[in-house]
Amino acid sequence: MTAFIGSLAILVAVGSSIALIAQGFRGMQQASRSTARHLKGPVVGIVGGSVVAMAALEFAILRDDFSIEYVANHSASSTPFIFKVASAWAALEGSILLWGLVLAVFIYTVYRGMRRTQGQDRLGSGALLVLGIVSLFFFGMMLTVSDPFRVCIDPGSVGCFGASNLPWAGSLAALEGRGPNPLLQNHILMAIHPPMLYIGYVGMVVPFSFAMSALMLGAKGTEWLKRTRTWTLIAWGFLTVGIVLGGLWSYEVLGWGGYWAWDPVENASFLPWLTATAFLHSSVVQDRRGMLQAWNFVLVIATFALTILGTFLTRSGVIASVHSFSQSAVGPVLLWFLMVVLVASFGLFAIRVNVVASSPRLDSLASREGAFLLNNLLLTVFAFVVLVGTLYPMFVEAFSDQQVGVGPPFFNRMAVPLAFGLLMAMGVGPVTPYRAARGSVVWERIRTPLRLALGAAALAVVLRYRSPLLLLGILTATFVGFVILRNLYHSARTVAQARKIALPAAALRTMRNDPGYWGGQISHFGVAVLALGITLSANLTVAAEVVLSPGESASVAGYDITYLNQFTREESNRSVIGAALEISRNGNVISQQEPRLNQYGVSGMTVPTPAVDEYLTGDLYLSLRTIDPESVTLEVWWFPFIWMVWVGGFLAGFAMLWSRLVHKPKRESKPAERVTTQ
Repeated sequence: MTAFIGSLAILVAVGSSIALIAQGFRGMQQASRSTARHLKGPVVGIVGGSVVAMAALEFAILRDDFSIEYVANHSASSTPFIFKVASAWAALEGSILLWGLVLAVFIYTVYRGMRRTQGQDRLGSGALLVLGIVSLFFFGMMLTVSDPFRVCIDPGSVGCFGASNLPWAGSLAALEGRGPNPLLQNHILMAIHPPMLYIGYVGMVVPFSFAMSALMLGAKGTEWLKRTRTWTLIAWGFLTVGIVLGGLWSYEVLGWGGYWAWDPVENASFLPWLTATAFLHSSVVQDRRGMLQAWNFVLVIATFALTILGTFLTRSGVIASVHSFSQSAVGPVLLWFLMVVLVASFGLFAIRVNVVASSPRLDSLASREGAFLLNNLLLTVFAFVVLVGTLYPMFVEAFSDQQVGVGPPFFNRMAVPLAFGLLMAMGVGPVTPYRAARGSVVWERIRTPLRLALGAAALAVVLRYRSPLLLLGILTATFVGFVILRNLYHSARTVAQARKIALPAAALRTMRNDPGYWGGQISHFGVAVLALGITLSANLTVAAEVVLSPGESASVAGYDITYLNQFTREESNRSVIGAALEISRNGNVISQQEPRLNQYGVSGMTVPTPAVDEYLTGDLYLSLRTIDPESVTLEVWWFPFIWMVWVGGFLAGFAMLWSRLVHKPKRESKPAERVTTQ
């Protein structure tokens, strides 16, 4: 019955998507007051169908309904509750269903925006037409190649070996389920990281749909940009937080001591982030000066296409990754959809570009527009490098049957100089005037921050840190941070003097008065903190492998690690074997840690779980390699100030969300309060 309800809900969403396409086309041709009313039914059908389908799948998982193939193969009665809930998106079919649910929510928000215009909105109708096409594709996959409600017709004692797409077929329940992938039930972040990432991924379809609508209508100007600004910022913020959570998950779960390995699927989420970041910056130039109009269409198309590419890489099984699912029929379908998106969108762009885009002259490269152009150039080159490095091995294998690898050395060698260039552009760009900038004006605004940054780098030299990358990283990251702080200080001081209020209150008022600008600046500050954290943790890492017998100690980075004893325990879904360790410093015991090896019964897979001893100065990271009654082998790392990576990343993401939640004061502010640079 659950499978029938879920399949029926998906069928309703498919029918509603077709209706949304028809009504969106009708509204785009001739919008009227009745347009919103005609669109309501399809929108409600898509939202209702996706919600009911996800609820049906969760219900089946929570009640251990092993007559449904997905439940039998990706959940188990012993799976803890939170991981049962998360297993709804822990495998291929469920993840596509989550994609459809998030897409339905975005469709509803676009429809709500249209209601405020009382249906007189051809641009919004066109956007819903495009959203309906995307919705039809994904819900259509759920009915065919990615059906989460296939009923089991060939059960085993554990799991299901054969299933039918027909929900009324005679189903047979397996005795027990296989459970989620052990890697995906080893940390609570599994329940948080994918939904956050999906909101960012799927949210990028909204600016794409409005861009396509503008092209179809031949709509000139910045209306489509203004309409999509909030959605773009929200999607970018969630994508940023999702990527950072993914790095934290890798750091906390995989036990290799890192958080970013240039894994193809990591790159797949990073690529649309790069182009979306470029779009956020170039859209400011178009809104302010009417420039880069054609380029913004290219960036929006590229961003959406890269989200589909990322979906293909994750779900096609063409790559070996901890993120990817097994080989399936979904891969070719997604690849064809990507081809259609690229051909249709760039074809439409080529036909309409002369209508919707103009090219005002750039007054001077030495201007804020010039800084934005440099920013876009660096981000685009960065995205191209990552794209080539990610896809090159696949093309080589496809055409020559030879396997080649493009690993971290290539990406690091290319990414580091681009990252330094982006940081410098982030520091100088926001304090550079529009149109044309005099060198004396820019120098006045960056002089003090540059001196402070040079002082920070000099302090590192005094402390006997001589690595060029370390010093350059400290210099550029602190320069960006000090520029932003100086900018805020001068703006707040002007407001404080005009309003006769305290400086902290003036700073808060300044940021509230222009949340869009200051949201961006806080996000830049977060990126600077993240860059400083990467610089310090990567260049000052201390690593060691130690072998200890019970009672023995080893010293790493000033910490004494004493092996107390081996322990074992049985948990509901796994067997645990680990080492009890005592951490001391200067003769004082400061903590006890338990790095472990978790073995999951059904799969037999062993997953190492490191112990991370966190301090303000850094993390002592302990990963268990081997253990027996006589000894234990540990990989030990000391990562200085690595918390800056997480704090900076979260600050960057949430700052953009904050910029949409904070509203300007209703009363018109005095000119002094809108000062953003001095």
